[in-house]
Amino acid sequence: MTGAAGGLRIVRLANFVTARSGGLRTALRHLGEGYREAGHEPVLVIPGQRAADESYPWGRVVTLPGPELPGSGGYRLLANRRRSARLLVDLAPDRLEVSDRLSLRWTGRWARAHGVPSVMVSHESLTGLLGQWGVPDALRRPTADRLNRATSRAYDRIVCTTRWAAQEFDRIGADNVDLVPLGVDLDTFHPGRADPRLRARYADSNELLLVHCARLSPEKRPELAVQALAELRREGVPAVLVMAGDGPLRGALARRAAGLPVTFTGFLPDRAAVAALLASADVVLAPGPVETFGLAGLEALACGTPVVVNSASALPEVVGAAGLAAHGSGESMAAAVTRLAARPEVERRRLARARAEEFGWPAAVAGFLRVHDANAPRGTPSEVAHRTA
Repeated sequence: MTGAAGGLRIVRLANFVTARSGGLRTALRHLGEGYREAGHEPVLVIPGQRAADESYPWGRVVTLPGPELPGSGGYRLLANRRRSARLLVDLAPDRLEVSDRLSLRWTGRWARAHGVPSVMVSHESLTGLLGQWGVPDALRRPTADRLNRATSRAYDRIVCTTRWAAQEFDRIGADNVDLVPLGVDLDTFHPGRADPRLRARYADSNELLLVHCARLSPEKRPELAVQALAELRREGVPAVLVMAGDGPLRGALARRAAGLPVTFTGFLPDRAAVAALLASADVVLAPGPVETFGLAGLEALACGTPVVVNSASALPEVVGAAGLAAHGSGESMAAAVTRLAARPEVERRRLARARAEEFGWPAAVAGFLRVHDANAPRGTPSEVAHRTA
């Protein structure tokens, strides 16, 4: 079956998507909008508390009831394989796109059995995640390699958003990997969003305003932001920190931050409010070590704010000269903040915005459609023009 006006029906399955999730939800929305603009029919299948079938500007969204993953802060899984398989048969996709390499790997075999071209999008480093889960060093790489081989065999194509993310597939010799960088909304996230009154709410004129904008969960290592602030204060730097986001670690982080100038905003649903906070900051902290792209960091750059990132992640590749990479410690991140803040403000903000302008959603959509062997949107290059540095 084909989608509206002769386009393709692109069915996308994703776990770990909630109303409060960040980068993955943003990517799914922008890609869906791009697919529709190109004349295709995007259908997104996600888990939720109850069944639903709704229409949005980014396409049809079908929610299947799924169990909540303990300790995840609300994430759910498409755990009922039979129900999901029946839905796939009913949807009759022309293309299948999956955003979970572990619990949904069976969909690759389903697609092959039904003659449907399939794509798996790698949103995380499996090697890194195994380290976060406490798998010993000696077992981490062979375990990741075994699981990645199974993933590579299950799907026709694997999409990685950075060269860093593709490395773990390169080392097993996978020959079905495509590199497609994601994009950023350059209109919503813009230096013009800076708000002096908002800044004054959190910091005095002589204070350095740091922002951490991410889910407060173990894989994001948000405690490093608090540790960096503590180190800066010990060194006499008048820094303050805003933690934007929510998650299972919020209580523990609040206790760790006791006595420090840290503000927890909770989840900010308004993207314009997020942009205003990022644009009003002096430096944004992105300490997650397993990020394969890092949309929040790129959104900060689009707002003209430099970013300190974890050197173990893909973010050094994304931010380039517009930020600094630090090892996974509060001391290292604090030192990077000091070096960034020492740059002339006009220069650091200009570099940040210029770097973000190299990433656009039209190019990302065109790249995904190329992998799907579908027509690119009208007026969009058929090849991904962007090259990460």
